[in-house]
Amino acid sequence: MLRMAGGGALATAALGAAACAEDAPLQPDVLVAQEQSARTDAVWAQAAVAVAPERTAALTVIAAQRTEHADALRAEIDRAIGVYGDGTKPKSASPAVPPPPAPVPPPTVAALREQLARSQRSAADLAASQSGYRAGLLASIGACCATHTGVLLA
Repeated sequence: MLRMAGGGALATAALGAAACAEDAPLQPDVLVAQEQSARTDAVWAQAAVAVAPERTAALTVIAAQRTEHADALRAEIDRAIGVYGDGTKPKSASPAVPPPPAPVPPPTVAALREQLARSQRSAADLAASQSGYRAGLLASIGACCATHTGVLLA
């Protein structure tokens, strides 16, 4: 009798926990802010060409590389979500980040340098709290942003 009562209580608790787990809201991936930062940096670099046409080559490289960073971050976010057996993806709390509108007026090279420095620090800080591929991805993004500020925009 005690076994049946104990088993019934355990089953009730397990079902209650499962119901709560299904109702828990999905949390956005920690990489979403990094994707947004990369897309913003790319738009800023492209817009800065208007105020610094003599730096078009460097600014175009920065815009292209920051877009690549955003795409790599999105690929990792999507990979972490996974795919069901039928090929569909589960619902995500981390929708794709669209590129922001170009800033008006266009940013100066100094403003872009400051923005990239913030992006570098943010990526490095987050890399320290991650592991495996994510840590490496964020560390390489941080290193690239440091190169942008220290070499391309020096």
